Amino acid sequence: MTQTSEAAALAEDSKPTRSPRINRAWFVAAVTFVTIVGAAAFRSLPGLLIDPLHQEFGWSRGTIGAAVSVNLALYGLTAPFAAALMDRFGIRRVVAVALTVIAVGSGLTVWMTAAWQLILCWGLLVGLGSGSMALAFAATVTNRWFTTRRGLVSGILTAGSASGQLIFLPLLSWMVERYDWRPAAVTVALAALAVVPFVWLLLRDHPADVGLKPYGATDFVPKPAPVTGAARRTVGVLLSAVRTGPFWLLAGTFAICGASTNGLVQTHFVPAAHDHGMPVTTAASLLAVIGVFDVVGTIASGWFTDRFEPRRLLAVYYALRGLSLLFLPMLLGPAIHPPMIFFIVFYGLDWVATVPPTLALCRENYGEDSAIVFGWVLASHQIGAALVAYLGGVARDAFGTYDIVWYASGALCAAAALMALVIRRRPVTAAGRLGAVSRPASA
Repeated sequence: MTQTSEAAALAEDSKPTRSPRINRAWFVAAVTFVTIVGAAAFRSLPGLLIDPLHQEFGWSRGTIGAAVSVNLALYGLTAPFAAALMDRFGIRRVVAVALTVIAVGSGLTVWMTAAWQLILCWGLLVGLGSGSMALAFAATVTNRWFTTRRGLVSGILTAGSASGQLIFLPLLSWMVERYDWRPAAVTVALAALAVVPFVWLLLRDHPADVGLKPYGATDFVPKPAPVTGAARRTVGVLLSAVRTGPFWLLAGTFAICGASTNGLVQTHFVPAAHDHGMPVTTAASLLAVIGVFDVVGTIASGWFTDRFEPRRLLAVYYALRGLSLLFLPMLLGPAIHPPMIFFIVFYGLDWVATVPPTLALCRENYGEDSAIVFGWVLASHQIGAALVAYLGGVARDAFGTYDIVWYASGALCAAAALMALVIRRRPVTAAGRLGAVSRPASA
């Protein structure tokens, strides 16, 4: 072969392969979105179970709220370990097992006869499974498959939970009112199982698995070796993070986020509206409409996060949410009226709009460990949700109304807005890992 032909061959080999018209990363994001939507069925049910279980078994709302609080707490506490397990065993395996555990836990509830069984099935099993399907899943997929558009992608994936709520809430509330709560529990189990084949066949752990670069990357990123010692790494990341100020501020604001959404509105809105004479199906439909606007608000928040300072976005979101909750007790009634519709739209746009900027701040401060750090921040979110899920039921038993809970949550949101403003931003170091930072950031 002549030198000219050798040079031509080398030039031909050096040409980049033609990229597909739609990057594979977007297909992975789509599968992740569908998975989160399918798994969202279990998040739609707790608020619909409070009155039926109270009537059938005579359990107090505080007892039922305790089971929901165990579920919410485990949802959060499992998330950081799930992120590390995904680094060790891969996303597909962890998510497929988690969906199966959710299906088993939800299915077993149809045979329960005692409150401890509700805590075991719905609290423990569904809580552990849902924790492995938490937002750390979305964070891991976003971090691995995207280097640009991360705010937008995290907003879309976060909106998947709201989309699932939109799909399942009207159906489950109709089942509960028309038939019983048991068919609704079985539907949740079947929905979780139905997603498993999609995860196993279509989801891939890393772009390198299919010979691609992350979306927006200029260089090929090799797939890292499995990280052993998942539990040790998860705890180690926490011990390093707690020495930094931004972690406590992010955890504190996200705890209030959970208290004012999952713990309060998702768990207690339907029974609170029913206390004022509103039919359960109507109240559940309003909660589903919140999910509609949640999708819009969260995707928009991801777009804003790519363009504006995340901490200022958080301050605005929490302030507006607190304001809306302070007005809610005056809006509840037996029928839907324009001010209530305005609340539903306004609150829905804000529901989980806090997630993209919180994720962005975790990435800025903690680099490659950001998914695990966000898992711990999410744990605080669910602990806040668990406390209000339980205390809301106790307050309803004690005072015969939820009003005091709405007012307290509004005040907490005002505090979260102030906390968000004092989070100090710090660029990620060249090492990109929390452990490589020589001096912890302070608030």
